[in-house]
Amino acid sequence: DMTDRCDIIAKFWNELDDSPFVMLGIPAQGAHSVPMTAQFDDDYPNQLFFFTAKDNRLAENLGQGGVEAMAQFASKGHDFFACLRGRLTPIKDHDIRDKFWSKAVDAWFEGGKTDPHLDVLKFDLIDAEMWLADMDVEGLFKMIFGGDINRDDAREKHIETAM
Repeated sequence: DMTDRCDIIAKFWNELDDSPFVMLGIPAQGAHSVPMTAQFDDDYPNQLFFFTAKDNRLAENLGQGGVEAMAQFASKGHDFFACLRGRLTPIKDHDIRDKFWSKAVDAWFEGGKTDPHLDVLKFDLIDAEMWLADMDVEGLFKMIFGGDINRDDAREKHIETAM
């Protein structure tokens, strides 16, 4: 139902905020995905931003129009999963760079915000598939203490949605 759909999407953004790490890849390249830290906030709905080096395989050969990309996410608690499809495009927006710049990002680039190897990638979400495992108390107890988990212990909520 619509309430579940909205709740699951809201949960995704909360979980991503808690652990902003995704595996990002470009299927057409045929290469494995790479771990990246997503930057996002409410000012840019359904968009993620990534700082990377120009010679990173994700940034090479993107062209101005970008390419279709996929991002996979697993929450810290391993109870929420998402597969995101979007368009990955290099951008030169200094406002975006300044907004999301942090000490953690700065540590990767010797030249700071003006490092010649710095690139910012924008991921415009097209659609997503999300799974929320709703483990009951007994199932959580079994998981924590190594017991077998029955299918009845977990209730999965799943949605496919255009973003």
